[in-house]
Amino acid sequence: MESTQLSSEKKRNPSFELLRIISMLMILTLHYNARADVLLHLGVPAGAVNIFANIMESFAITGVNVYVLISGYFLSKGRARISRLIAMICQVYFYTLLISVVMAAVGASSASQYSSLYRIAEYVFPISSEHYWFVTAYVIMYVLAPVMNAAMDKLSRKQMRTVIFLLLIWFCFVKSIVPVLFPTDKFGYDYGWFICLYLIAAYIRKYDVVLFYNARNSIMVYLVSCAVIATMSISLYYINFNHGGFAHFQEVPFNYNFFFTLTGSLGLFSFFRFFKMRENKTADVVRFVGPLTFGIYLIHMHVEIRDRWVIWIEHLIGEVPGYSVPLFAWHALRAILIVFVAGAFVDWIRKIIFDYVGRTMHDTWLFKKVRQLDKELD
Repeated sequence: MESTQLSSEKKRNPSFELLRIISMLMILTLHYNARADVLLHLGVPAGAVNIFANIMESFAITGVNVYVLISGYFLSKGRARISRLIAMICQVYFYTLLISVVMAAVGASSASQYSSLYRIAEYVFPISSEHYWFVTAYVIMYVLAPVMNAAMDKLSRKQMRTVIFLLLIWFCFVKSIVPVLFPTDKFGYDYGWFICLYLIAAYIRKYDVVLFYNARNSIMVYLVSCAVIATMSISLYYINFNHGGFAHFQEVPFNYNFFFTLTGSLGLFSFFRFFKMRENKTADVVRFVGPLTFGIYLIHMHVEIRDRWVIWIEHLIGEVPGYSVPLFAWHALRAILIVFVAGAFVDWIRKIIFDYVGRTMHDTWLFKKVRQLDKELD
């Protein structure tokens, strides 16, 4: 995420930027499966493609958690800056308004006469309306970051462990074993779970916690956790299909705050703490692409695009194959890469525009005031 890494004066860690890229590819996989409607459905006979898609989902479900863990890991060391928050909000508005205007101009807007007022509200207030639920949760987490960082400075290690454990009981542990839906369970799609992840990442960074001892154990934790998710998801589907029951719990393994989703996320995150990329041209490319991933998310999850992009991809490379696992996998790979590359290119253009505006307005009263506010937060 462009606004959640170290300051621009310092070189970004290429290992974490690679993890950021992988996380966004995972997120695109989740969205592809959902929009292609290939996952297992309760009461509907399963085909080989449906089972394979569920396995794909299981190994990609950690993407969002890992993305937030990266943010918490770096934000907890530095300082939450007004300039970064403003830059991120401006990036959100850039895509929210620009895409909306373009779609309306070409007559492709999805807003009907009856929904146009609420749709306008989604465009004008994208954060309050949860146009992008991730951004809404992230902004709240970012605003609370100074408070959480101050808590990390004041509380002892034992106190922080206790706080994190109690939060995990509330947000993760109980919901992972009780086969009923609680009104307070948002499946990890809210700022409460993001705060949990932030504190975990901050604790790991402050005390240099070595998770799972080494890289091999870390990647095994990720693989085993995802395998458990896949096994549970498919098994519960067949139990429900043949005998009924567990209708709610079949979806729980694909919740971001499910226990094994958390352990898988921590395993993958831990592996990339051990993994060190060499400083070469590949590392420079990774450092360049990593900050563009947030723009990829904003583009393909815009309300005018999120339910259409798979259909548009089908016009380019053919319909999603529902009869052959190899053909489906090949289609998914190409679709995900097309969206990733196209989104990165568009966000690179956006970055050039923003950099130009930043240079030309550097000495204006507004920019000076923002820099002053940043200093006051230090």
